[in-house]
Amino acid sequence: MSEKARIVAALGERRLLLPTLLNEALAANDRAKYRLTLLQTAKAHADSPDEAFSDLRTERLACGIAEAFYDDVVAKTTKSGIDTYAMPQVRGLCSALLGDLMAMIAPFEAAQKPEAELFQERLQELSGTPWYGEDGTIRGGSITALTSGDRARGDSLHLLIMEMHKALNRLQAEIATKSVDGALTYGLQSDDRSLVAAFMKGVNRTRALKFDHPGLGTTATRIGAKLTMQNDIGTTDAHVLVIYVEEKRVTVTYTDNHLPRLLFFQGLFADWGVTWGDVHSRTDQAFEGGVYHLCVGIYTALDKADLKAYLTHLGSRLVFLIDWNRARKRLQLLVPREDALSLLSWAAENDVGHMAFMKAGGERMIFDALQFVAGGTLTYGVTLAELLGSEAAVSYLRFILKDCAHGLLNKRPLALIRDEARVELYKYYHSAQQNLLDLASNHAALAVEIATSIRDGLLAASRPETFPRFERIGQRAKDWERKADELVIRARELARQSEQADGIRRLLEAADDITDELEEAAFHLTMLKPESMAEEIRLPLATIARLLVEGTQEYLKAIENARGIRRSGSPDDMHDFLESIHRIVAIEQQSDTTERAVRKALVGAEVDYRQAFVIAESAKKLESAADALMHTGMILRDQILGRIMESR
Repeated sequence: MSEKARIVAALGERRLLLPTLLNEALAANDRAKYRLTLLQTAKAHADSPDEAFSDLRTERLACGIAEAFYDDVVAKTTKSGIDTYAMPQVRGLCSALLGDLMAMIAPFEAAQKPEAELFQERLQELSGTPWYGEDGTIRGGSITALTSGDRARGDSLHLLIMEMHKALNRLQAEIATKSVDGALTYGLQSDDRSLVAAFMKGVNRTRALKFDHPGLGTTATRIGAKLTMQNDIGTTDAHVLVIYVEEKRVTVTYTDNHLPRLLFFQGLFADWGVTWGDVHSRTDQAFEGGVYHLCVGIYTALDKADLKAYLTHLGSRLVFLIDWNRARKRLQLLVPREDALSLLSWAAENDVGHMAFMKAGGERMIFDALQFVAGGTLTYGVTLAELLGSEAAVSYLRFILKDCAHGLLNKRPLALIRDEARVELYKYYHSAQQNLLDLASNHAALAVEIATSIRDGLLAASRPETFPRFERIGQRAKDWERKADELVIRARELARQSEQADGIRRLLEAADDITDELEEAAFHLTMLKPESMAEEIRLPLATIARLLVEGTQEYLKAIENARGIRRSGSPDDMHDFLESIHRIVAIEQQSDTTERAVRKALVGAEVDYRQAFVIAESAKKLESAADALMHTGMILRDQILGRIMESR
């Protein structure tokens, strides 16, 4: 208490000191929390001296403690017994801690609040037993008892500090008599008002994005050399933001019971060159998860204009912290965690936020839209990312976040916003279904490649100077067949997500017999001696290969026509599609006849029995590929015709 304040108190006008006492109490609250953290950190270091530790210097300076010897406490604390710790300055540390708590009670006494007596009784009970030993030691049990946040274990200094801080905030709001753009203030100097106004400019610019959620109440006062502002953010006890402005330096002390949100908060200032101290995590059963986290960020402005710009940016970011963790969990039902975090960052950067999304229904709105556009065919548990792909899902959710924010801010009906979500999703969903046909198209293209390499190899065997390298053809066919298998595996993965994807799975599983049989044919050709192949054998074998090239090309053409049918229902696409299917059927019949011609030629030719076996097996595999091609074409036909019938 200042000397002037003591004189006023001695004159019996203690109530006149209330603003001063309140400011001193708020400063004492910061110091008390620092001293408790110092006790915990010193004990933790003594228990594990080989682990990295912080001297808490940044936190000391932030709360206004000038004594630099506190910076040595953590490093010099050692265990001197099973539960005893030798700690430098422990006596002065505990005495100062007790003084901080007495300073926190003082404004309640001056205001004649009933809480004053209760707080005094609790403090007397907690300080009845000495916290430290006369030999400069302190017991681990004493530190735990002082810092415990578990109400089930009884009262503690930490719990008392928390409850007094809440009461101080209420008292501060009561005595604040002036408003600066919505911030309750008292005791400001002339230059302070413009800085508070700069901060509130940011708060008010984005305030509407919280809608009817409580939070963002701001109080401001001057405590000594510092302008001090506090914002309640939301309703969580551990979610606290205190801002100190001293000349051109802004110090932000931020606590949160969700570490990902704390890291998100730090990321909001990536372009401002804020220096962040270490993040300290503290066990405290009073908060969700039994732990809270604290960080201190310091920004030094270039000039007064830069200082105001930073305060405005700081104020504008707070709305994006409200219910952030709940929004993250809901988004993670739709997309992976990394994508959910990136969406929240994008929403903050673009001033749309996440609260409108949750008010409009959140993930339930998206699931309803999915069922609508998919006709109720989705498999239970499928995520948006699995259905559309990660990139498309993020793009769609960006649209949703923006549309919900703009829609609700402009008082548009929720029903309209949800309909817009359905319309937009239909575009993405339709595109995703086209991507499924891409799998079938790519698979068909691989079959064309294998058939073409076999045909070209057999045609090149007509002249010694162009004898094919069947070993190379066989290896390439093997590589292509493996890629085709990968497409089938991908289709099977997608089949767990929707009925349409399951149709592509069935199509590709049938088509995989085409590439398997073609690869087998190519393998048998690697054992062939081209120079020993008679023309009456080579020509019909090459004819089958040529038919397979034509057939696979018709199959690829049918898939592309099916894409057009699904997109627009064009009669021309349907005509070309059916022509390709019937051409595939005709090719199968021709290949069956030609394969018999190969066998007949083998019987009449003078061919080594081993070469005859190789040729016969190659012809058989090519004909089997034609059978598989016809079977696959008929499956594709049934799927397309069935889809048309369902749409009528």
